[in-house]
Amino acid sequence: MHVRPALPADAARVAAIYAPYVTHRGVSFEEAPPDAAEMAARMAKLNGLFPWLVAEQDAEVLGYAYAGSFRARAAYRFAVETTVYVAEEAHRRGVGRLLYRHLLATLRAQGFTQAIAIIALPNHASVRLHESFGFEAVGLNRRVGWKDGHWVDVGIWQLELCDSGAAPTEPQPFSATGTP
Repeated sequence: MHVRPALPADAARVAAIYAPYVTHRGVSFEEAPPDAAEMAARMAKLNGLFPWLVAEQDAEVLGYAYAGSFRARAAYRFAVETTVYVAEEAHRRGVGRLLYRHLLATLRAQGFTQAIAIIALPNHASVRLHESFGFEAVGLNRRVGWKDGHWVDVGIWQLELCDSGAAPTEPQPFSATGTP
């Protein structure tokens, strides 16, 4: 299994991996799964600064991870929101861990200072994954999402990627080679 930057050609598989998280789990607050064209547009929107990565084995994409802007205002430009999704048939095979290891290393190399994970609760697997990388629970928004006929809490986990006490340098663009 290896990790590489996501390509537009991966959009259909990425959409297929994500769909069950929308339709069968309270993990995503989207109400309808996006199609391949929408996923390709999302990848393109973040391309340049924020990485999209896929884990692949035997030419099959098993999962993906990406980072995006934490907030729109310029003062937040050093922090990113991160996420990872793994195909149902690839759960418990280390795909999420492999993707996050590469994603977090890339973000550090780019110069981002904080990674933020927003997790719909309960989601024990995601909490365990994030905490295994050093993310710490820093907040809880109670009953902020309405999905499948009930309210859902959202937890906030944060990981310091580098010494945020020092003056930051502008984050570097993400390149097709997967490094800044």
